[in-house]
Amino acid sequence: MNLSGKVAIVTGVSSGIGRATVEALLARGAAVAGWGRTAPEGLAHERFQFFACDVRDEHAVAEAYTNTQRELGPEIHVLVNNAGLGKFGPIDGFSSEDWHAMFDTNVNGLFYCTRAVLPAMKQQHAGHIINVASLAATAGTANLAGYCATKYAVRGFSDALFKEVRPDGVKVTCIMPGSVETHFGGMEPGAEPDPHKMQPEDIAAAIVHALEAPEATMISEVQMRPANVKK
Repeated sequence: MNLSGKVAIVTGVSSGIGRATVEALLARGAAVAGWGRTAPEGLAHERFQFFACDVRDEHAVAEAYTNTQRELGPEIHVLVNNAGLGKFGPIDGFSSEDWHAMFDTNVNGLFYCTRAVLPAMKQQHAGHIINVASLAATAGTANLAGYCATKYAVRGFSDALFKEVRPDGVKVTCIMPGSVETHFGGMEPGAEPDPHKMQPEDIAAAIVHALEAPEATMISEVQMRPANVKK
């Protein structure tokens, strides 16, 4: 897809992968609607608009989608489901509230956003949905059972979805990053970059790569790991 002039929705844009993806899409000429609970600081661009949206609330998602179409036009070409939440700890000490918060954000929110954009994408017989999962979707980890469960769900959803909508001309890609240096991963503001972790811009570049693949090609899954391994 030639991203110039296209309209993209990115969720979870306040920082990290979401913000980096917005900046990468803007650099390629797209108009971007950023959905999130918190607006990204200092991101002022004529082709970027922020819409307050908690993806856990399906009514808020529907409202954000309506507002996006009103401001940026009826055709939506890209959705990047990036909003995510991680709560760690042993299962026998895990609160129901934390469990539901992860599933409501990582799984239910992704479903609400995807369901919102699909009718327009099917009608225009074009579109691309990027679901940001994790390598936690490939192997379980102690004290991350809930997070892993949500990311396995994202991967399964993505695999089923691409088979469902491929006849309609809609592409689906599941991005599965490993260690990324973000506030989510424990990065302290102003700290030197960790050479053993990827940067948000690396994941954003992979997202753009998948979107700009030749029209006859769909990259269905991408697994990403740091190249510089700790010894």
